[in-house]
Amino acid sequence: MRTTVGIIGGGPAGLLLARLLHGAGIDCVVLESRPRAYVERRQRAGMLEQGTVDALRACGAADRLDAEGLIHRGIELRFDRERHRIDFPALTGGRTVTIYAQTEIVKDLIALQLAAGPPLLFESEALAVEKPESEAPVVRFVHEDCEQTLSCDYVVGCDGSHGISRDAFPAAASRTYAHDYPYSWLGILADVPPSCEELIYARGPAGFALHSMRSPSVSRLYLQVPNGTDADDWPDERIWDELAARFAIDGDWRLERGPITSKSVTPMRSYVHEPMRHGRLFLAGDAAHIVPPTGAKGLNLAVSDVRVLARGLAERRRTGSTQLLDRYSEVCLERVWQATRFSYEMTTMLHAQPDGDAFDHWMQLARLRRIAASRTAAAELAANYTGLPLAL
Repeated sequence: MRTTVGIIGGGPAGLLLARLLHGAGIDCVVLESRPRAYVERRQRAGMLEQGTVDALRACGAADRLDAEGLIHRGIELRFDRERHRIDFPALTGGRTVTIYAQTEIVKDLIALQLAAGPPLLFESEALAVEKPESEAPVVRFVHEDCEQTLSCDYVVGCDGSHGISRDAFPAAASRTYAHDYPYSWLGILADVPPSCEELIYARGPAGFALHSMRSPSVSRLYLQVPNGTDADDWPDERIWDELAARFAIDGDWRLERGPITSKSVTPMRSYVHEPMRHGRLFLAGDAAHIVPPTGAKGLNLAVSDVRVLARGLAERRRTGSTQLLDRYSEVCLERVWQATRFSYEMTTMLHAQPDGDAFDHWMQLARLRRIAASRTAAAELAANYTGLPLAL
């Protein structure tokens, strides 16, 4: 097989890149190791920055998003049994975020790709990227029990943190930075209408809790738990009781309960790989960076990566210039490190520290009270949460 851009990974990053390239008249092939049904069921993020929404609209993938997405104009911080709202439009000049599940984004992009886009091959496991330094890199992959090769002008690894794309980077040319947090999230999906109109970030003596949603009838909630926690050790009633305790405030508010349809435990980690380009191989999304979900940046960072890359490839096709492609890693990493910083600050501010002391406790409260009392501090949080401008 031969194409201009070989894309490894059929998640939101790879699929969106394919749509953006298709719109620019650039041919590509998407290789996804999993079956379509599996890809369309994967539960992931659901908070979209304004720039992510704009990108989906630009490639014609926002019909259901516009009809079903829930626009949020703020979040609520809870601590010391108090509630404090952060008003995004008032603090950012009108910017908002949208709740729309990544699962649904993937379904929308797959439907477009199969209907009118370039090839999308499911159950196609990439084995290796060869000759990335050359002008004709090759992806070896297995499809229908047959090993094949895909010759490309460029290869993009959108294959996540456990994919093979990073393996093609020479060790001597790679730098990695990682931080593992001393706690995890127990996440649930529940068939119950949300108990709030906007996301609630709660910090209490027993730990962090987050109230989110996937739709007007499905709630998504999280609890801070120790690393190594088994979700089966948390029966439904215990989960609801703990959530109610962590969200508790002085005043009239009640957590609605309902059937829990799924439980999972997610370790918290920050990871950055530099650079994000080697020869004609580019990394995007989780293949290059991971952030804890507290700041809701993972999916949005992946989208900003492929937006930068798509513009660079379009510029190369249109003018012959590789100026933007040559700056891809530099441009993306500036945003990645800012998102990593923001995610770290949100995480360490809101989670109970397993080995923390009274000093740590009062420092966390001081940071939260600064945001609640200062328009400047609240505006900084709102600007980062809704998404910093794409620096191009």
